[in-house]
Amino acid sequence: MEDKKRLAFSIIQYLHDQLHNGGLSSDAQESLEVAIQCLETAFDVSIEDRSLAMTKNLQELFAEAAEKEPPPAHPGMAAMSEEDVAEAERLKTEGNEQMKIENFENAISYYTRALELNPTNAVYFCNRAAAYSKLGNYAGAVRDCEEAITIDPNYSKAYGRMGLALSSLNKHAEAVGFYKRALELDPDNDTYKANLKIAEQKMKEIPSPMSAPGGIDLAGFLNNPSFMNMASNLMNNPQVQQLMSGMISGAHNSMPGAAAAAAPGNPSPNDLAGLIQAGQQFAQQMQQQNPELIEELRSQIRSRTPSASNEEQHQ
Repeated sequence: MEDKKRLAFSIIQYLHDQLHNGGLSSDAQESLEVAIQCLETAFDVSIEDRSLAMTKNLQELFAEAAEKEPPPAHPGMAAMSEEDVAEAERLKTEGNEQMKIENFENAISYYTRALELNPTNAVYFCNRAAAYSKLGNYAGAVRDCEEAITIDPNYSKAYGRMGLALSSLNKHAEAVGFYKRALELDPDNDTYKANLKIAEQKMKEIPSPMSAPGGIDLAGFLNNPSFMNMASNLMNNPQVQQLMSGMISGAHNSMPGAAAAAAPGNPSPNDLAGLIQAGQQFAQQMQQQNPELIEELRSQIRSRTPSASNEEQHQ
């Protein structure tokens, strides 16, 4: 009975300390006061009876016990037997064989069954991520790589495959970070080095918000004084202004309900020919006054980035 009283005293002492130092609301403090009174009555002890005090209080005893407690197991660990572990490994091996013959859907099935038996194996998640990537399911690959990294934060292959999946999603900046982490864990891996360089190059190739379709640097031309001066001269040309005015009027009168045949502003073939002629004169003027700018424009057109289908061959 003495041990029970000492335990009750320790609990009451802890509640008493929380009452005065816990920063509780008035309602919580009132509830604690009632609890303390009930415990004191039930066990016939008083907070004033220091003979029941332990050398260490309840909080200190709990902290010591918590340090000795093993870390919580993964939710799937409790139900996992040696047979399950062995069968999961067999399924993983079968999945690897399916990967070799490029039967990626079957590989995913084997890896998934392996994970059902052993959900704590980072390799299984990482292997399934590779299969997802082969099928173009890069989002699924990212999720599996995240799981693998959560299980084993030092698994370099998971970071490398995460980088590949992110690169395929055109998230090159994020991919660079994962490739760098993979290299920190496996500094001699040439594949990670090569993929990191590719991702960094892709980052540089991302067009600026002011880039025109096809990768042409529109912002650069708009900031070029010679280009803007010649463009201004072209737009201030009375002939060009007249032609543009006629074309705009024609477009307006061609809207539903308008009498297109009676529209005086409809552009004639002569108007269009005049506009083309003015454009040619503008191009000739640019060629004569600023040949470097023309050459830059031609260079950008020639070096447009390839289509996604062509880029895929290098990944």
